Amino acid sequence: MPADTDNFIVSARNLEEYRALFALTDDDLARRILDCPGGAASFTAEVTAQGGDVTAADPVYELPAAELHALAAEQAARASGFAVSHGDQYDWSWYGTAERHAQIRRDAAAAFVADHTRHSERYVAAQLPDLPFADDSFDLALCSHLLFTYPQITVEQHVTYIRELTRVAAEARFFPLVTITGSPADDLVESVRHQLERDGVRTHLADVAFRFQKHATQMLVAKGS
Repeated sequence: MPADTDNFIVSARNLEEYRALFALTDDDLARRILDCPGGAASFTAEVTAQGGDVTAADPVYELPAAELHALAAEQAARASGFAVSHGDQYDWSWYGTAERHAQIRRDAAAAFVADHTRHSERYVAAQLPDLPFADDSFDLALCSHLLFTYPQITVEQHVTYIRELTRVAAEARFFPLVTITGSPADDLVESVRHQLERDGVRTHLADVAFRFQKHATQMLVAKGS
C-alpha cells in the first residue's frame, strides 16, 4: 500500500455497518472471512463471538499493543470529528444523527481493543499486495475504504491488490467506489474491471444498503478464475 496510507487506521466500524457496507447475509457470516485492511473495527470481535471465523489483516497491527490501542481511540474520535466538520459531504440517513455515528465509532474501537488484547492471533500484521496466506485460505475477503479511495493508488496497483485478495479468497468485495473526497471513481472502476476481466477475474457491481458518503451506493465484487 502507498506509504502515506500505511499507518492510517480505517475508522472503527461495527458488524451492523459491515452488513450494510457489503450486503452481508447470515450465510456470508458463516464463511471463512478475511477483513483487509481490518483497522480498528469490531467486526472480527463480534462475528467470532457468534461462532464465526474472521481474520483481520492490516500493517498497523505491527505496532506495540499499547500504541495500537491508543491510536484506535484517537482515530475513532478523529473520524467522527471529520464527518461533523465536513457534514455537507455526507448523507446522514443511515446513522440518523452525528451522535449515533460517534457512539458507534467509540464502541467499535473499544471492542477492537478488548478483543485484540485477548485474541491478538486474530489480527495479522500484513500488507497488500503480499499477504501471508495460502491460496484459497478464505471464502470471502472484505476491503473497505482503501481501494478507489486514495488517488495515489494506480490502476495497476488496484489490479494487483484485487488479484491478491482473489488469490487468498474465493470472493472479494470492495466498498466504497468513491474517492476520499466523495467523488465517484467510475472511470477508475471501469479501467480496473477491464484489466481484471482480461486476466480472468470476474467482476460485477452490486447495490448496498449503506448510505454515508454521497454517491457511495455500490460495491465491487470480484471472483478469481
